[in-house]
Amino acid sequence: MIPGKKEENVQLKEEFAIVLDVVLENKNSFNDNEVAQAIGTSHYTLLELVPKRGVILKTGQKVYLGEGKREEIQYIKRALYPNKLSNDAKLELEFAVKEIVAEREEEFVKFFNTAGPITIRKHSLELVGGVGKKYLADLMWERDKKPFESFADLTARCPFLSDPAQAVSKRILDEIEGKDDFKFFTRRN
Repeated sequence: MIPGKKEENVQLKEEFAIVLDVVLENKNSFNDNEVAQAIGTSHYTLLELVPKRGVILKTGQKVYLGEGKREEIQYIKRALYPNKLSNDAKLELEFAVKEIVAEREEEFVKFFNTAGPITIRKHSLELVGGVGKKYLADLMWERDKKPFESFADLTARCPFLSDPAQAVSKRILDEIEGKDDFKFFTRRN
């Protein structure tokens, strides 16, 4: 902290989310309420959302969660762990992540252009499927010659990485499921 300056409380909030599934809450009571299971588009936070009365949400629908007037969502009920997702939401998760990665291609290409080492023996790019130690030097050589401009450019110059969008999506899914201690794309809990 810088002396004389207040520390800012920065919270990572999702502004948009993609609906993965709509489920009935309290199936055994008289107060059945629908809730939506969704994934945030910025930090890949799994969320449970309560829709506004009379609103029907659909799988794959993008909803606004930010400050100000929300059209579809009454409130965010809670964050979810991956094991709390319905079976349908688990199936939809992969498609939603692919959609988000496609929308945010520029950010992920920047990651390939700027990622550095994690430790003396491990580089960030090695944790993206298809790179590993074997191809790391080739990728670094290509990005040093000229920064990558798109996923297509990355594939053209580094054929060993045939589908960078798929590799990034897989990495994000692994981070969501907690398969690795290193988190590059998802919220740190």
